Amino acid sequence: QARLAESGGGLVQPGGSLKLSCAVSGRTYSGLPMAWFRQAPGKEREVVATISWHGERYYADFVKGRFTISRDSARDNANHTLWLEMNSLRREDTGVYYCNFVLSFPRGNTADAWGQGTLVTVSS
Repeated sequence: QARLAESGGGLVQPGGSLKLSCAVSGRTYSGLPMAWFRQAPGKEREVVATISWHGERYYADFVKGRFTISRDSARDNANHTLWLEMNSLRREDTGVYYCNFVLSFPRGNTADAWGQGTLVTVSS
């Protein structure tokens, strides 16, 4: 299986910005889209944004215009990076953020085990 290592979370004030990274290593999932998910306290994990190898992007309505998903250009899935740039953060963006491969664009089932995630806390 792939190793997914999320980082970049932290405490930020409302209106602030963070950029999350997901380092992918290990198994190759050639051509599969990747997505960011989040799990808020007491809620189920949900899709935040998805990107295909062709550059097609999907954003959940609650982050449109504020978040940007990107990935490096390496076709070798065994080692590459996925990012999530988050601007105009709101208290409701608080949660643990995870990355994963998905079997279909934009909201397919995940392809691998979850990493540890990175905690984002939006609070004044």
